Amino acid sequence: MTTAEPLPFFVYGTLRPGERYYVRLLRGRTAAEVPARLPGAVLYEGPGYPYAMAGNGVVTGALITPSPDAYAQVLLVLDQLEECYGPDDPRNMYDRVSRSVELPGGGTARAWVYLAAPALARRLLAEGTPIPGGDWVTARRSPPGERV
Repeated sequence: MTTAEPLPFFVYGTLRPGERYYVRLLRGRTAAEVPARLPGAVLYEGPGYPYAMAGNGVVTGALITPSPDAYAQVLLVLDQLEECYGPDDPRNMYDRVSRSVELPGGGTARAWVYLAAPALARRLLAEGTPIPGGDWVTARRSPPGERV
């Protein structure tokens, strides 16, 4: 699934600046990185990374704009990492969808966001643990019992 409108990416977990997959897959391939928030979404704990899905909340992350010469490769690598094989593919762990994100100062931008695919979203609703406050980086650095 590599054909796509060249939108920036909203990232909220291991792809955020300074996190492990940012360092491995994005560092040196971006033209811009700004803090951003995704309204209408909820974040859930995962096995070393979070899951986002549609819901009544706000997820904190970053808007990453790949360098034009790196865009196609970044898109391919992120789709592979997120196990996103194509629209409505039953193998998808995440679906890549276009959403509006909020920027500092009140602006908005369209961005690709990887949200939990339907089977995963159903499982999260049934037995998942939401991350209070919607910020994975802050939550995982807070001691248990002091999660914000």
